[in-house]
Amino acid sequence: MRQTWRWFGPHDTIGLSDIRQAGARGIVTALHDLPASVPWSDDAVVTRQRAVAEGPDGPTGLSWDVVESLPVSEEIKTQSGDWRAHLDAYRTSLEALARAGIETICYNFMPVLDWTRTDLRARMPHGGTAMRFDLATFAAFDLHILARPGAAEDWDAATRDDAARIFNAMDEAAQADLARTVTMGLPGAAAGWSLDELRQKLAEYDGIDADRLRQNHVDFLSQVVPTAERLGLRLCCHPDDPPFPLLGLPRVMSTAEDYRWLLAQVDSPSAGMTLCTGSMGVRPDNECAAIAREFAPKIHFAHLRNVTRDTETVPASFHEDEHLAGQTDMVAVIAALLDEEARRRAEGRRDAEIPMRPDHGQAILSDLAVDGQPGYPAVGRLKGLAELRGVMAALSHGGAVA
Repeated sequence: MRQTWRWFGPHDTIGLSDIRQAGARGIVTALHDLPASVPWSDDAVVTRQRAVAEGPDGPTGLSWDVVESLPVSEEIKTQSGDWRAHLDAYRTSLEALARAGIETICYNFMPVLDWTRTDLRARMPHGGTAMRFDLATFAAFDLHILARPGAAEDWDAATRDDAARIFNAMDEAAQADLARTVTMGLPGAAAGWSLDELRQKLAEYDGIDADRLRQNHVDFLSQVVPTAERLGLRLCCHPDDPPFPLLGLPRVMSTAEDYRWLLAQVDSPSAGMTLCTGSMGVRPDNECAAIAREFAPKIHFAHLRNVTRDTETVPASFHEDEHLAGQTDMVAVIAALLDEEARRRAEGRRDAEIPMRPDHGQAILSDLAVDGQPGYPAVGRLKGLAELRGVMAALSHGGAVA
């Protein structure tokens, strides 16, 4: 697999030389400062591409391999406002990326909130920290900080009681910190939503249920996949994170059945999956190795990370575990992906090498003194990449993988 690393641009606290030292060969990045409605220009794409390749101190030996993310606007997801103009902008961005030779584009179709956590630095037994999603704490935000109308109907009595206890123990600073954590938006984005903006965005989904959101997703792909096909690009949808409804909003890319349905509706080599074992692994009914084997021909990008759930229920609280710990059989997942690469090579596919990155990571050692992008520590990800690379080497040794 192509070993890559997520980089948030020239202002990232982790430099390109650090990434090269960690052993990565490709970069996953995006034009994070541009709103979802703004088309990416050739100049902007090439400027970022050159920044990756040339670096501040000379050639890096790295290339921009994957776009993460080319965001889908809320207008497209709800088919409201200037959504058709936003589709034009999306196609324009695809054209610019193709001209630069960047072929793999990750996106998601989560409404309003993207990845969601309640604690960005939960203390682990070894002294490091990890991101955590706590169900009762999120309910405290929903019920008492956001005060969403109808929220009480979405939580059982025990969770409502726990949420009230948690909220009553918070001072104003703790409440504000939880609100910032929940509403922070996509990694790398300049800012998330304010509470009033969040309430407004939630209102825009009134009347949009899961079936409607699924159809809007199909409509989006129907509009952009022909462009991707013509350009030889691969679009890959990231699963919901976490993979269950939040704030009364539907989430429709949470299970194998969700992907099975979508990829049957838009059957194209340019429409596929970002296999995120962390997001999918939050649900006990998602067996990640089986998913990797079922969808192998459609997997265009892999996020390899692990989580540990507090309970075997949906929804559940969880934390980001070490890459080879947690409840996903990472060795079996990597074996499935290596087998798929061998099949693609035999078939002569241009995309035989699947890009992967060590997704997230626990903050350890010198990470703890750095105020970087939450979830993306240098040493924690280096450790994860080294572990994953070791699994790949072991599975490939002595003809274990064709």
